Amino acid sequence: MNCYKLKVAYKGTNYFGWQDLGANESKPTVQATIHSVLKKICKYQACTIAAASRTDAGVHAQGQVVKVTIPREIETGKLLRGMNSLLPDDIRIVNSENCTQEFNPNKDVKSKQYHYYFSPEPISNPVLDDFVAHVTPVKDASTTGHLNLDTMHQACELFIGEHDFYSFATRDASVATTVRVLLSCMIVKADFSPFVDEVYYVKITGGGFLRHMIRYIVGALFDVGRGKISLPQISAALRSPMEDKLSPKAKARGLHLIHVSYEET
Repeated sequence: MNCYKLKVAYKGTNYFGWQDLGANESKPTVQATIHSVLKKICKYQACTIAAASRTDAGVHAQGQVVKVTIPREIETGKLLRGMNSLLPDDIRIVNSENCTQEFNPNKDVKSKQYHYYFSPEPISNPVLDDFVAHVTPVKDASTTGHLNLDTMHQACELFIGEHDFYSFATRDASVATTVRVLLSCMIVKADFSPFVDEVYYVKITGGGFLRHMIRYIVGALFDVGRGKISLPQISAALRSPMEDKLSPKAKARGLHLIHVSYEET
C-alpha cells in the first residue's frame, strides 16, 4: 500500500460535514466524495482516507490535511491532477506528497488554526453569505446598535491557556477530558472590499478542540459584544463547568479550518 499526505480545500455549504456517514446514508460528505474519486483512480480496489479534523456540516477548509492509503503507486503531481479532474468544483486537492504508513493526520497534530468570519453590517451581503456569518447587534444603551469589539477583545483573552471547556462544547461521552489548551484567540479586521466594509474574524489556535467548541466560544463572544453576557460570566463558566450554555453556538457557515501544523510552536 502507498500513503500520501494531501492538503485539501473545500466549500462546506453543500456537505453534511467531513465524515462519511455510512453506506445507508445518502447525505453527501467531503470524505465520501473524495473516497469515491480515489476508488475510481484505483479501479475500485480497497483504499482508506483519514483527516486531521472532522469539520461540521457547512464548515469550510483551506488547510485540511488528509492521509490516503491506496494500492497503486502514483506520482504525487499526477495524483493531485487526477483527483482534481474528478472532484466537484467545491473540493480541491491543494498539495500532494508522500508520507509514511505511521503518519496519523489526527493524532500527530500539534496545533490547528481556525478563522470564524463575521460581519456586523446592518444588511447581510448575499455574495458572502456562505462564508461570512451575519451577526445582528442588539440595540441598547451599551452597544448603540453595534457589537462592542473592545469587550470582545477582552473576552478573547479569557479563553487563552488551559481551561475546562465543558461549558463551551457539545456533550461527548467518548471524550476522556474536556480540558483543552488555546494557544491564541483574537479578533482581526479582514479586508473583503469591495463586497462589504466591515468583516472581522476570530482567529483561534489550539492543540485540539471539543465538538462545537469553537462555535460555542464564538457564540459567547458575540453575546459579550451585544451586552447580553459579561466577562465575569465567561470566567465563571471556565472555572466551574455549567450544564446550561451561556450562549447558543455560532452558525457553521462562518467557520474555516485554515491550517494544521505538525511542528511544535
